[in-house]
Amino acid sequence: MILPRYSVGPSTIPHAGKGLFAAQTVRRGAVIIAPDNVHTVWPEAKLRAYASDSIEVESSVRWFEDRFSLTPEWSDECYVNHSFTPNAQWHLGFIFALRDLTPGEEITMDYRYVIGAGEEMPFKDSVTGRAIVGLPWAECLRDSAQAVAALL
Repeated sequence: MILPRYSVGPSTIPHAGKGLFAAQTVRRGAVIIAPDNVHTVWPEAKLRAYASDSIEVESSVRWFEDRFSLTPEWSDECYVNHSFTPNAQWHLGFIFALRDLTPGEEITMDYRYVIGAGEEMPFKDSVTGRAIVGLPWAECLRDSAQAVAALL
């Protein structure tokens, strides 16, 4: 579920399609997105038995360790785009504002936290040209926990 008022519109990120935009001020540390209807969680090994372009893989995000939540009926949360300099932080299925966000600002996060360790996105970061490769779980958990703790 997306907690602040928001809109979906053309992304400000080149080649990103649509983006999710804050429609109100969002304070640093606020929860932007929280899980509200997790009905399917699979181990990565089961997920990888499916084709990379399958609905199962396309609708999955790493939730914790080697477990992925699947949401085939994608909601507007899917419009949070990738950035290596994000304004939001994923942590255990929640997305927190890393700083105050202004109305009209696009919400971005680092996709390396929500894909499998070593998994490479099928596209490069459009700003830097760098590959987007999933972080090992220990690094993902440590870094996201530190980022969220720093918001306190």
